[in-house]
Amino acid sequence: MQTSRRSPLLALVGVLAGLAVLVILVLVLRARPEPARTAGTGPGAIASQKEPTPLPTARPTDTPQASVARQTKFDIESDIEIMTEDNRSQRLRSLTATWNTDWTRHTIRYDEILSGGPPRDGIPSIDEPKFISQEEAATWLADAEPVVALEIDGDARAYPLQILTWHEIVNDVVGGIPVAVTFCPLCNSAITFDRRFQGEVLEFGTSGLLRNSDLIMYDRTTESLWQQFTGEGIVGELAGARLTFIPSSLIGFGDFRVAYPDGVVLSRDTGFSRSYGRNPYAGYDNIGQNPFLFDGIPDERLPAMARVVTVDLGDVAVAYPLTILAEKGVIHDTPGGHDLVVFHVPGTVSALDASTIINSRDVGATGVFDPNLDGQKLTFKQQDKVFVDDQTGSTWNIVGQAIDGPLAGKQLTPILHADHFWFSWAAFKPETIIYGSS
Repeated sequence: MQTSRRSPLLALVGVLAGLAVLVILVLVLRARPEPARTAGTGPGAIASQKEPTPLPTARPTDTPQASVARQTKFDIESDIEIMTEDNRSQRLRSLTATWNTDWTRHTIRYDEILSGGPPRDGIPSIDEPKFISQEEAATWLADAEPVVALEIDGDARAYPLQILTWHEIVNDVVGGIPVAVTFCPLCNSAITFDRRFQGEVLEFGTSGLLRNSDLIMYDRTTESLWQQFTGEGIVGELAGARLTFIPSSLIGFGDFRVAYPDGVVLSRDTGFSRSYGRNPYAGYDNIGQNPFLFDGIPDERLPAMARVVTVDLGDVAVAYPLTILAEKGVIHDTPGGHDLVVFHVPGTVSALDASTIINSRDVGATGVFDPNLDGQKLTFKQQDKVFVDDQTGSTWNIVGQAIDGPLAGKQLTPILHADHFWFSWAAFKPETIIYGSS
């Protein structure tokens, strides 16, 4: 019986086919994006307990080799230069390989962007916030704990930092206005924005990226990147755009309860399992500490981690060191010809000091206001935890409400301000004047 043999040609074809399969397999494996690394500490190190929202799949042009600009429905008028070359590093390309961001539009250098550790949405925003009464919140929230206080058209809400530290962004609607209440623990920056842009309501999430140690947000409509500190679009379709700031204040829960007795409080029922009340950045709020993931050159006019109350009035930016403000209680100033008054009261603890927030040191709360009211310029002095104006003897609280005296019921106009660590403010506003410096 004869045995059949394959011809040399068929054998060669088989070998070549096998090699082709092997080559394809290697290319596929090499093209896979590098898995995101999570930090060993901090909110992003704990996996989400809720199924993440599926993200759009990448367009064919969003490969590590190329990115092509797409047409936009938005009209971006900006005095900021828009760079149009996608020159991301290989590391940044790997981290963002599945994103639908238009990388051909950016206002910053890509080498300024660092990975914060957690991937995009690894620190989950709160997109369907629930609120509870002050009485219910008081069972787990102490009067001295810091909250972001926001009031729009009579709708007053408190966002405890013990929750925001773990989520960094709350997408909400307050007084009929879509807002994003944000907090970057690394910069101690609590900032509120109007989420509307050219008729579109944007929803924001955490990108997992940092610049000058500050949170970079992204919007889920265009997947553009936004700098939390400045409210500016820095990468993508909306690069060069600006969000509108909304005045809010960082005060103690007890101060919020007195100022807004009908106000509500963000609930711990967020849909996620977190150690609310614990500080994952224990010891960070230390004057001798080095900023985390900050590769800039610190402005040595103040210690990097010094707390400052900051205002940007357009033609002049000023930082008021907390050490000076806490000693004075009240500062009257006229930077660039703009009248303002800065208040400080004790009784609010840091969210970034002890491992349990309520056990942290007292840093107080601040407010910045226009002292002109009904054609009269008021001057103030501090008495305990309130302020009394010299002109009428009326008594005022930390959020600028007259609570007693001839002007009771009046409200000072708030001036947009924030309490930051000095290194972060100076990185974005290097021209800042420091109050009290020669």
